[in-house]
Amino acid sequence: MSHPIQGKVAIVTGSTKGIGLGIATALLGEGAKVVISARHAGEVGTIAQGLGKEHSGRVLGRACDVRREGDVLALFQAVDQEWGGVDVLVNNAGIGLFKNVEEIALEEWNAVLETNLTGVFLCTKAAIPRMRKRGGGYILNISSLAGRNAFPTASAYNVSKFGLNGFSEALMQEVRYDGIRVSYLMPGSVNTYFGGSSPDPSQSWKIQPEDIAEIVVDLLRHPTRSLPSRVEIRPSQPPKK
Repeated sequence: MSHPIQGKVAIVTGSTKGIGLGIATALLGEGAKVVISARHAGEVGTIAQGLGKEHSGRVLGRACDVRREGDVLALFQAVDQEWGGVDVLVNNAGIGLFKNVEEIALEEWNAVLETNLTGVFLCTKAAIPRMRKRGGGYILNISSLAGRNAFPTASAYNVSKFGLNGFSEALMQEVRYDGIRVSYLMPGSVNTYFGGSSPDPSQSWKIQPEDIAEIVVDLLRHPTRSLPSRVEIRPSQPPKK
């Protein structure tokens, strides 16, 4: 029997670094065809070219700002032309902002919500009819434990992830009878470039991008009779306080 992930078409947003790159790399390792996507065309081209050397014919790079509906539609149309549709959508693109409410500019607030929430909506809206045509699919939304646990300086980020969790739960019930499965992942501290900083070797206790990627692969392999709709991921041994 063929591997359930092999040959599937997957779009991973925000996949030039961090969690997104980890997920894209893992899916390629399982035999999927993967779309590398992020805002900056230069980064997308570099990553797609590098991965394409090892996975010839199974990597497509397309720049896309998920906040812009035109960008999203162009991305999905490019995938239609290249591979005929999409089976897996990983909504990973996201930005963090850590300031007190009175210090946040409206433009910053909008950027967080438009990327972390509206971008997910736009990509999901484009994916649903395509997945339905193919008899089903899987939508995985990368949320955060900040979507359950609010903390100071993170009001915009908290709002976006609380909202993403609610969106995911409603969506899951809307499309379940179309054979489209929906899960959202809520990682805690991940050692990535998130927030503008580089991965720190001293933070090896944190969750690694490949840990999240492994969970995504496990979810895609999971028997269809049941659905792990929400997955919370924490470091096993954070520093003792």
